Amino acid sequence: NKYINDSSGHCIMKYMNAIFWSRVTLIATIALLGVFAWQTPAWSGDNDEFLVVSFLDVGQGDAIHIETPDGFEMLIDGGATTQVLRQLASGRQFFDRQIDVVLATHPDTDHIGGLVDVLKRYQVATVVQSKVKNDTPATQAFTQAVANEQSEVVYVQRGDVIALGASTTVRVLSPAGDVSDWQSNTASIVVQVQYGDIEFLLTGDAPTGIEEYIASYYGEQLESEVLKLGHHGSNTSTSKTFLAIVQPQYAIVSAGVDNRYGHPHSKVVERTAQQGARLLNTAQYGTITFATDGQSVWQTQQ
Repeated sequence: NKYINDSSGHCIMKYMNAIFWSRVTLIATIALLGVFAWQTPAWSGDNDEFLVVSFLDVGQGDAIHIETPDGFEMLIDGGATTQVLRQLASGRQFFDRQIDVVLATHPDTDHIGGLVDVLKRYQVATVVQSKVKNDTPATQAFTQAVANEQSEVVYVQRGDVIALGASTTVRVLSPAGDVSDWQSNTASIVVQVQYGDIEFLLTGDAPTGIEEYIASYYGEQLESEVLKLGHHGSNTSTSKTFLAIVQPQYAIVSAGVDNRYGHPHSKVVERTAQQGARLLNTAQYGTITFATDGQSVWQTQQ
């Protein structure tokens, strides 16, 4: 079962019977073959007790893969190209072509371009997005891909909660209200993923104005061990005040090697260092994976 609760306390339930039986068939097939060993992208450990979050190396763009201890998968954004498919295939069983939830933070090419290919390759039960309008070729292709997949489409805003399996909560912190005419980055879906006492704050391309807004609204609730820096480490995001409230141990930049934007910006690097967070950049490290048991969080070996 999947539950997406809105801010008024109502519950939207999706009972994925077809997904359940397809997983039973998949498990039976693997048991007969006896030749495949499960592991998540960039993670080779036993995932029965850990939440695993991978910031995928997709060049100049965002793509974040989440797998819960009970085997539910969420993909947040997909970069601009098919590179996300190679990352998702890493360590995945050959017959595993299912992703429970795909979340598009906002309709910019470097966030949804690769999701078109993901929707073609994988069975996606639910697509989460905001109602911001953006009539670009990338948006048109993404909208058509969602329609072809016949995924359930859920529009979210501040206060909505996604229960990702039994153990993991994804809280939507932004945007709020009618965002149809907002600028794309400003309308980015910002989420906080919680497993036990550990949080991951994922900010899309949200600018400092949105950071200030959610900081004033949520205050200390924003504290998170891992922060994905907004807009690939651009100086339009990651204010000193925001960093001080979040207090991250790790700060992640998802950017391409020698990108033409100069991401991450030197001032952002400086502010992150002053806050005492360890900055990790996919341009330097490739896919960056964390595991947590709900009490502590650590970077895994690649």
